[in-house]
Amino acid sequence: MIICKRLLYLIQSDTSKMCTIAPRGKSSKMNLEMEFEKLQTSNSKSLLKKYLTPEIFHKLKDQKTQMGSTLMDCIQSGLVNHDSGVGIYAADADAYTTFADLFDPIIDDYHKGFSKNKVHPAKDFGDYKKLGNLDPEGKYIKSTRVRCGRSIQGYPFNPRMTVEHYKEIEDEVSKTLTSLEGEFKGCYYPLTGMAKQVQEQLINDHFLFKEGDRFLQAANACRFWPTGRGIYFNNDKTFLIWCNEEDHLRIISMQQGGDLGDVYRRLVTGVNEIEKKITFSHDNRLGFLTFCPTNLGTTIRASVHIKVPKLASEQQKLYNVADKYNLQVRGTTGEHTDAVDGIYDISNKRRLGLTEFQAVKEMYDGITEIIKIEKDL
Repeated sequence: MIICKRLLYLIQSDTSKMCTIAPRGKSSKMNLEMEFEKLQTSNSKSLLKKYLTPEIFHKLKDQKTQMGSTLMDCIQSGLVNHDSGVGIYAADADAYTTFADLFDPIIDDYHKGFSKNKVHPAKDFGDYKKLGNLDPEGKYIKSTRVRCGRSIQGYPFNPRMTVEHYKEIEDEVSKTLTSLEGEFKGCYYPLTGMAKQVQEQLINDHFLFKEGDRFLQAANACRFWPTGRGIYFNNDKTFLIWCNEEDHLRIISMQQGGDLGDVYRRLVTGVNEIEKKITFSHDNRLGFLTFCPTNLGTTIRASVHIKVPKLASEQQKLYNVADKYNLQVRGTTGEHTDAVDGIYDISNKRRLGLTEFQAVKEMYDGITEIIKIEKDL
């Protein structure tokens, strides 16, 4: 494992555990059927409850993927958390095919009309020069970020990963990333042995993934923590890679202010360099395959931290614009958090059925409209 010398003094020998290890879901018919009945009689509004009908349940409950993943592996988070919005994760790439009768309608619903007969377009990053600075005066946008997820071909996803899988992926990723040059040159920092205060500082700086997400815990995405997890960032801290957080890789470009064009340029260039060295899971119909079906296709999430205090007091207007431009509004520190001082994390919602450039352009157009409304209030 390669660790930059300038951070050696921040590393300590004891291991900090950032999330509780979730027990592996029991996959016996009796337990699965009991949990299914609880979901059916609950007040859950999840897509899992909506589409996991008794007919589909009985059709799929005994099926397994080529890697041995079961229905329980995919739906255990939604069975535990009835307040989930979606409630299902893919345990491996093949799960999208084996359990297509459940995944397809959920994907269609979430991605607004991507039926099982539709095919995701070929990768097209477009021209970053057509995306300018959303807030040249610096009055509204605090920071801009564009990220994408990638899964390494041949490996299962979290519920079926062994401790050896996590170590192998981390080793391959760290060696690949530390070979990058130019503006991408940086260091990889494993969580194993990292001091707790360093983890907390990186989280507070919005560099490192947060601990203890109960939805991921219930999906068995936190086992063997912190083994195999880590973060890479370049010397300018504008290009980051998360290793084995939710997906095998989360590739992130970010900087202060609203220059979306420059942030997107950096992401595209970095992704193209990494794809020369690592082969990722890809499907001809669904695009790039990820742990969560909400991130399929382009896997692109372009977001801003934006301060709109007037719209914060008239939230319905904010959510009306979000619906119009297919945007997702989150709290200041991400999903399942509140907005602080009128600062929201707003991003494109659609990732499937459109190109990478189109996904980012939806966010660009929506944020442009939000700033206009904030100015006029």
